[in-house]
Amino acid sequence: MGALGTNCYVVGCPETGEAMIIDPGFDGRAEAERVLKEVEGRGLEVGLILNTHGHTDHTAGNGIVKEATGAPILIHGEDAPMLTPARGSLKSWGLRGSSPPADRALHDGDTVQVGSLTFTALHTPGHTPGSVCLLGGGVVFTGDTLFAGSVGRTDLPASSDRDMARSLREKLMPLPDRVRVYPGHGPASTMERERRTNPFLRSLL
Repeated sequence: MGALGTNCYVVGCPETGEAMIIDPGFDGRAEAERVLKEVEGRGLEVGLILNTHGHTDHTAGNGIVKEATGAPILIHGEDAPMLTPARGSLKSWGLRGSSPPADRALHDGDTVQVGSLTFTALHTPGHTPGSVCLLGGGVVFTGDTLFAGSVGRTDLPASSDRDMARSLREKLMPLPDRVRVYPGHGPASTMERERRTNPFLRSLL
């Protein structure tokens, strides 16, 4: 979605029809309507909006989705201020969109429930102070912390090389090989593949 090709995920519970939208980085209403139509066509009802971090390419569609569904917005407390105008918004990159304030501040270890599906929020600062990954059901949504073959940028305001290395080493490296990685940009991967081929993770071994 959007000018920076952000991956937007819809996670739906097959038992209850409840759904969560992760990182609605829509570049305008047309993209939002395409996703919401897909949600409706699958018989799902959006009950949560979750941002892996506060950059606008991951949050620009928050307002549209909240208006359409009434779903609360979840983001880590350290990135919650970035949802307000002109704070970490990346609008200088030509990105559009806006977000209401967060409805719930996430913290490390918090549980996120989507019907019968349970996910755990892992606080993984580095790309931003409040970056989180979401782990559950054999998958992890990594936002801009871990990509296939790479990691998120740490040369942006409030980013940290040291925090990124700690997050990778302490939160993601211990995950089982079979866990499937769904990043904020680019293709999916697995923890086994990333440990074996990702130079940033290999440097931590």
